[in-house]
Amino acid sequence: MTLDEAIEVVRTHICRMDEVYHKPVFDEWALVAMLGNKGRVLHYSGPRREEFHQGFNRDVQVFAAQLRQPSHNLGDFDFTRHGVGTRFDAFVVVGEGLFLLCNNTQQSMATITKDPLWLSAQVPFVELSEVFRSNPLNYPM
Repeated sequence: MTLDEAIEVVRTHICRMDEVYHKPVFDEWALVAMLGNKGRVLHYSGPRREEFHQGFNRDVQVFAAQLRQPSHNLGDFDFTRHGVGTRFDAFVVVGEGLFLLCNNTQQSMATITKDPLWLSAQVPFVELSEVFRSNPLNYPM
């Protein structure tokens, strides 16, 4: 899929998660290309555009080692309970060397998952990962 198609797919599924959860699960997300030790932001959606780019390398540290591993399969995802504040809470493999990074800047995943609605909000997230498993983002590196 193209970058524009990927943006729309992510936006749709994030909105579905928010509807089920009755508030934002992730208030920011980004599609990024990981090139060695650096990430290149392809698209960002959220409340802190300037700060996001400035703090990207710091905020990705919780997943840095995982994102550099070549052993990921399309659609694989992971969450951290330690992504507090601007640190990323989740990622999805959306293409070769391409990732969706998700974050809630107000709450940690530990807090989000305490809400019983989290179980239902996971459904659109897993469906999102399946979309990329069958139709990955193709973006020239």
